[in-house]
Amino acid sequence: MVRIRSFAALRPAPELAEKIASPPYDILSTEDAREIIQANPYSFLKVTKPEATLPPDVDPYDERVYRRGRENLDAFREAGWMITEDAPRFYLYRQRMGGHVQTGLVACASTLDYEQDRIKKHELTRVEKEDDRMRHIETLDAQTGPVFLTYRARREIDEAVAKVAAGDPLYRFTDEAGVEHVFWRVDDPAVASALEAAFAAIDFLYVADGHHRSAAATRVAAKRRAANPSHTGDEEYNGFLSVIFPHDQMKIMAYNRVVRDIPFESSDEFLRAVGERFRCEPAGGGEPAGTHDIRMYLDGKWYRLEPLEGIYDPSDPVASLDVDILQKNLLAPLLGIENPRKSKRIDFVGGIKGVAELERLVDGGGFRAAFSLFPVTIEQLMSIADAGKIMPPKSTWFEPKLKSGLAVHLL
Repeated sequence: MVRIRSFAALRPAPELAEKIASPPYDILSTEDAREIIQANPYSFLKVTKPEATLPPDVDPYDERVYRRGRENLDAFREAGWMITEDAPRFYLYRQRMGGHVQTGLVACASTLDYEQDRIKKHELTRVEKEDDRMRHIETLDAQTGPVFLTYRARREIDEAVAKVAAGDPLYRFTDEAGVEHVFWRVDDPAVASALEAAFAAIDFLYVADGHHRSAAATRVAAKRRAANPSHTGDEEYNGFLSVIFPHDQMKIMAYNRVVRDIPFESSDEFLRAVGERFRCEPAGGGEPAGTHDIRMYLDGKWYRLEPLEGIYDPSDPVASLDVDILQKNLLAPLLGIENPRKSKRIDFVGGIKGVAELERLVDGGGFRAAFSLFPVTIEQLMSIADAGKIMPPKSTWFEPKLKSGLAVHLL
């Protein structure tokens, strides 16, 4: 079973929801955030990325950054821009991007479930990023960015969600990218109880996006638990802010690669080396037709790379991912990019930008080649997490992104 909890959210005044809602802190540079804040003083980036409200020479991990985040959050409350619910509630968050619709439950997931692996992970985390989010949570005494979780869909949860979504929302707005965001509060105690019971029958939740936020929240909980001789398990620090979606509503896009240089004397020599591991042939475009159809853009042309039999283990859920096949059979052995997390010779492009962005980057001269991948499926992600394995870095790009600031969990 997994445990979910309602919470008394700190949330925007209705007339300010669209202005306060901001992109996730980790998909923007500080300068991008600074420009957004200058154009919109209500942006919640003041809280989630407070370095953008300090002079450019301030280190993003300076203690002043976290203090400024707390000051900015307090200012939002004092100005009446955000209000605190008078009682714990669940909420629903629906996003519509083109023809894709996903509706998640906004709740606190359990840090104990995270520790006991009832909340499964598929990525490694970096200590410095965990430390950053931990300091942010501790200084603000709040969780400001939701973790994106998923579960194997259940009919009874869909039915409870539909009841709430039939009512009037707290917020409804369309952002600058054309994504509609709708937010409801669950006011019916019977529906809230049905949701808790339905989730109690679920074996596992899965982290889709937000590994560092969930890890940091769990570390804060462990620290506060150890310091609290009266710990009961009911304290707010035992949960972390989440939006929990059924797996059949998830949209995963590819996470593509661009490389700055190719250490071969000629493109023909490089293509011959590629041909020893892949069936390499010209392609009409950069969109893969399916799994094991890797597209490469080189010298203004697209190529289709099909892995040859024997270069990967099809029974291994990680080794059979195209991103792993590409890394182990081309990027590392041919291009010398052994650690894509740290190498400055490779960069990553979210699938939302399309193959035209890959062509632009290479044709502009800043990169030598690009690789377009077919998206990982949510079933692949869950099977890897179930097996206790880790996906290669930058394997998944989820869209649409969750806005920050629509609900804050106060500790």
